Amino acid sequence: MSEGGNTVGLDTPARLAVDALLDDPKTRIIVCCGAGGVGKTTTAAALGVRAAERGRKVVVLTIDPARRLAQSMGIDSLDNTPRKVAGVGGGGGELHAMMLDMKRTFDEIVESHADGERARAILANPFYQSLSAGFAGTQEYMAMEKLGQLRSKDDWDLIVVDTPPSRSALDFLDAPKRLGSFLDGKFIRVLMAPAKVGGRAGMKFLNVGMSMMTGTLSKLMGASLLKDVQTFVAAMDTMFGGFRTRADATFRLLQAPGTAFLVVAAPEPDALREAAYFVERLAAERMPLAGLVLNRVHGSDAARLSAERALAAAENLEEGGIVDQESGKAGPREAADDGSPGVDGAPQTSGEPDAPDPHHTDDARAVTEVDEITAGLLRLHAERMQVIAREQRTRDRFTSLHPEVAVAQVAALPGDVHDLAGLRAIGERLAAGVPAGT
Repeated sequence: MSEGGNTVGLDTPARLAVDALLDDPKTRIIVCCGAGGVGKTTTAAALGVRAAERGRKVVVLTIDPARRLAQSMGIDSLDNTPRKVAGVGGGGGELHAMMLDMKRTFDEIVESHADGERARAILANPFYQSLSAGFAGTQEYMAMEKLGQLRSKDDWDLIVVDTPPSRSALDFLDAPKRLGSFLDGKFIRVLMAPAKVGGRAGMKFLNVGMSMMTGTLSKLMGASLLKDVQTFVAAMDTMFGGFRTRADATFRLLQAPGTAFLVVAAPEPDALREAAYFVERLAAERMPLAGLVLNRVHGSDAARLSAERALAAAENLEEGGIVDQESGKAGPREAADDGSPGVDGAPQTSGEPDAPDPHHTDDARAVTEVDEITAGLLRLHAERMQVIAREQRTRDRFTSLHPEVAVAQVAALPGDVHDLAGLRAIGERLAAGVPAGT
């Protein structure tokens, strides 16, 4: 429905109780996910600050390469080790923050699952160095590895995860499976086969086939790369099954009751379309969805004045003769030739007009400038109300598809968040769940 042009959402979603989620001791992991550029990192940091100041011992894991999280928390830099954030906490609460170092996490896995000599061989292998630094899906896989490590240590009672920036929010769920399938797949098993076949007859038969295959692969990959891959596979022989096992274990951890997913979006069609897709995917994977965080929502404390009425008032000021459209200023009025007596009692003639009253001219100019400013403010208000209506329609489309999803609407801030005060302000808006004027 609409009232005076102010669109009112038909489908009012349930409000997401953010503080109740943070205060619940059963909540051990919160995963912030969504499309790129919707404020996942800021949301994760704000949740961490608010939870710590409500008594939780929190670690925030970010994969944000822009390092905004470190700057907003007053830390020079973040690395693969959780660092305590000064000036945050209360009632026994603490906040730690870290940024995923993809290669370092991969190195730690090798070092913890291989003996010293084999670990050194793997770490020095050129193919491993390329794989650990930039293979598709490695970042997402290592994020889940690090999440599993943090949870197993049990040093924190709440872990907040900022998922990797990617073209698709679903990469966080899909990539670990893809990497695990690669490391435990047919191609790797074929390359491992010579080391697993016993006896001269078996080796002779296999070597014929392998020589044919490696000859083809050498042409496709280059002899040097193929040798690096085979050396890497031989060194990693005992570790491949562990990748799939750990990926599966972390996946089950994400499905556990102590985990809560927050889908983060902006009130824009593309972001909410992907949010809807992610909500459906989480349901298909049986992962616990806490709700939707709708960031940067606009509101108004003068919402009763509709866009249509504001525009009409502005046009009335501009077109009603109060504001001169060409000059923007009112000129001095001409003296009336009404035959009224002059100072000496003789009638005035049109050839001898009165001198313009400077006070009257200044007052007219001041009134005109006020009207110009008022008309401009009315137009700005109309634009704001149109934005609000458009955002409400976009939100209502999402709500009509997923009425079961609770929503926290976070009012837009006038500037970027760059310090703890800004994160606290976002936390307060998250807890309120409704932007001003709505």
